[in-house]
Amino acid sequence: MSNKDKIKVEEDMEGERLDSFVAEQISGLSRTMVKNLIKEGLILVDGAACKSSYRLSEGQEITVEIPAPERVEIAAQDLPLQIIYQDEDLAVINKAKGMVVHPAPGHYDQTMVNALMFHIKDLSGINGDLRPGIVHRLDKDTSGVMVVAKNDAAHRSLAEQIKDHTINREYIALVHGLIKENLGTIDAPIGRSKVDRKKMAVVGNGRPAVSNYQVLQRFNNYTLVKVKLLTGRTHQIRVHFAYMKHSVVGDPLYSSAKKHFNLDSQALHAQLLGFVHPRTGEYLEFTSELPEYFQKIIEELQQR
Repeated sequence: MSNKDKIKVEEDMEGERLDSFVAEQISGLSRTMVKNLIKEGLILVDGAACKSSYRLSEGQEITVEIPAPERVEIAAQDLPLQIIYQDEDLAVINKAKGMVVHPAPGHYDQTMVNALMFHIKDLSGINGDLRPGIVHRLDKDTSGVMVVAKNDAAHRSLAEQIKDHTINREYIALVHGLIKENLGTIDAPIGRSKVDRKKMAVVGNGRPAVSNYQVLQRFNNYTLVKVKLLTGRTHQIRVHFAYMKHSVVGDPLYSSAKKHFNLDSQALHAQLLGFVHPRTGEYLEFTSELPEYFQKIIEELQQR
């Protein structure tokens, strides 16, 4: 079954484009999704099909038919998963480098969610069938600590802490070049790159993004840093340090440097995660040691 919405064009909405108007009026629909619905004849103006660029007039009625999503069965899979803490409300995972967090179209297995469904029987359902329990995520090749919710009340509490920037998140990164300051803040808004849509970038109209960093060690042309996120934008650390001309070593998207240490992915690790427990109100903090590959790189640099 599909879902139909009817929207009346008010006086102050006159002259707006059809696609941008619908995307603004219906929560959860991106402009790209709206354009696809228009092409499929599922968005009508006074019963007639129109182009995405059609300019609206006061009094017109827009009918939006949203097809029911195809149900996808996500299989529980016996994959290695390091659970470092678990109670009735949540679990803390030490995610391995190379593991995708949740399924996506065309990639429905071998993810952390598949593993969670095998090892943990109860997960929150707020994020739907593809992302049960997932409150936040790490990039595929970023390792380290993550929290997952086992019921909707815990999910809402953790999501609120992320929204309010009260969750404590610290990362370790190896970046190119020598950073002179021992402490620093990168305050630069992040949005979709206008040059390459696969990338994020520092852009004037982006969402606020703030990263605090501390230099842990300097090597010959490399710096080891601890980064504390005050916001949680997509690829935030990778984008911010590339913007500072100190891209993360091994980053396939944001570093133009040749391969170093035979890495095909970024040297970035989520070392610490702290939050208030949704039920008890107690502050909990979890840490994860650097993975072996990262430790070996540091040892190699220390010996040079």
